[in-house]
Amino acid sequence: MKKSFNKSVFYFLITLLVIHFSCTDKFLEISANEITIDGITSEQAIELVNSTYNILLSWQVSSFSWNAITSISSDDADKGSDPGDTGADKHLFDILAHDATSISVAEVWEGHYKGIQRANQAINRIKLFEDLDYELKIRLIGEAKFLRALFYFRLLQTYGGVPIINETPDINSPIEVLLRRASKVEVFEFIENDLIESINVLPEKSEYPDNQLGRATKGAAKALLAKVSMYQNKWETVLELTSEVIKSGEYNLTPNYEDIWREIGENNQESIFEVQAKGELPSVGVDQYSLTQGARGEGGWGWGFNVPSENLLNSYDPNDLRKDATIIFRGETLYDGRFVPETVVNPMYNQKAYSSAFTDYQQTGKNIRILRYAEVLLMNAEAASQLGGDVSGPLNQVRNRAGLESIINPSQFDVWNERRWELAFEHDRYFDLVRQGRAETILQSLGIPFVAGKHELFPIPNVQIDLSDGILQQNPGW
Repeated sequence: MKKSFNKSVFYFLITLLVIHFSCTDKFLEISANEITIDGITSEQAIELVNSTYNILLSWQVSSFSWNAITSISSDDADKGSDPGDTGADKHLFDILAHDATSISVAEVWEGHYKGIQRANQAINRIKLFEDLDYELKIRLIGEAKFLRALFYFRLLQTYGGVPIINETPDINSPIEVLLRRASKVEVFEFIENDLIESINVLPEKSEYPDNQLGRATKGAAKALLAKVSMYQNKWETVLELTSEVIKSGEYNLTPNYEDIWREIGENNQESIFEVQAKGELPSVGVDQYSLTQGARGEGGWGWGFNVPSENLLNSYDPNDLRKDATIIFRGETLYDGRFVPETVVNPMYNQKAYSSAFTDYQQTGKNIRILRYAEVLLMNAEAASQLGGDVSGPLNQVRNRAGLESIINPSQFDVWNERRWELAFEHDRYFDLVRQGRAETILQSLGIPFVAGKHELFPIPNVQIDLSDGILQQNPGW
């Protein structure tokens, strides 16, 4: 029997889809739903897509809550900060004691669906702009589909199968249809279709003018599709796509690893896709990303959360240049001359989140790296380790850049270790441990009570289940 479309479900959909949203100040200061098809300009069409990029600057999508799920939950990071400062719920993620009422799981869900709805608005409206230049039209739709795929992939990594929304909802449809959780396979297929369409229409990085760097590219779509394929063990596809990115000549490793994380390293030859954060009005930066992770205490500049763990520190080879580039140590002087005094609370902090002493920490004027060429090399090596191909070539490029000697016959474990050291604090470690089937063993060995059959996924927020009248079903174990 069909359930009626009652008031609580309607408000759930408003929360889930965020049908009304504000665009940037450049976009006429109106709601996207007020834009009419008649008389639309290319500038306005571009701003529809820009508003989708801008969601990546938000607290919910890229800042405090995302760090809780992707870093603090893993063996790479601890909560940090003062012992008495919980960060609302960050202390719970440190010991996997979070639950479906935790603020962070609710914020990540809501923030990513906001991004999806912005992408849907852009795609579905730009399709109808008959007078728009064709090349611009298909490129903008390709950019929006890349972003939508990114948002859905992160939701899939976090919660498993989720409702697939690609149109404005029809309130006459049965709510069982509107709110049905798609299977993981269905969500993967949806993501893959978006990325394949993006690959077919997006330009290469070198084909954009300098003032457009940071927009989605063919290489970014291929790299993301390779990563999505890796999570499904589609190793032939991973190898094919990463090989295409490598052979494109569009990317290369940054000679000095530490330079990647400085302002001078933004959008450089290693960058495949990163969040563009100017840190100035009206284009604000990533909401308090650096502030929440900056050194805490007398002489510090932040809240001190998401700090490197002793386990991560001790895992590095003594000669690995990535250790000092990833970790701020109490008592050191940073590249911009800032001294980290002994009076700060924690002995270590995340250097990849550090913005120069001369930037605004409320709105971080530092790009967040999402996809890098080094990860493409590591995905290529991992695929080769599964298929019997050349593992040492791509793997040793990454190792040699870090000051380490080549490995003659690297194993799959060598590739996995390299991912940890190369990508620490880049929001991969927890998800990597789960997909590799090692989360239970590794986390339990450190006293982190990972429960098999439960902690592979994070819980669906209770607030969303309640608003859906129970149509959304909770993940196992929660």
